[in-house]
Amino acid sequence: MSIIRIFIQAVAGLVNFILNGYMIILLARAVISWVSPDPYNPIVRFLHNVTEPVLYRVRKMLPFTYTSGIDFSPLLVMLVIIFLQDFLVKTLYHIANSVG
Repeated sequence: MSIIRIFIQAVAGLVNFILNGYMIILLARAVISWVSPDPYNPIVRFLHNVTEPVLYRVRKMLPFTYTSGIDFSPLLVMLVIIFLQDFLVKTLYHIANSVG
């Protein structure tokens, strides 16, 4: 096994781990938004601070994501994460297997 192969596999695993973590954070924010959370709660503030930069950009690029009181931007970001997991991570693993 070459060092390059191990490195690319490690990068693929790390990217997959980060994408899974962000998906969980997005899901937690979506669930918390269904209730009236305390905006001063540290967990609520963390979820908002971590997800709002991405969700704001999606809302700005696609203004139809917020219709009739329902915000679809978390759903769109989750779909992008699923695509990246299926395409990017699998491509990195394929590259790693072809190197070594």
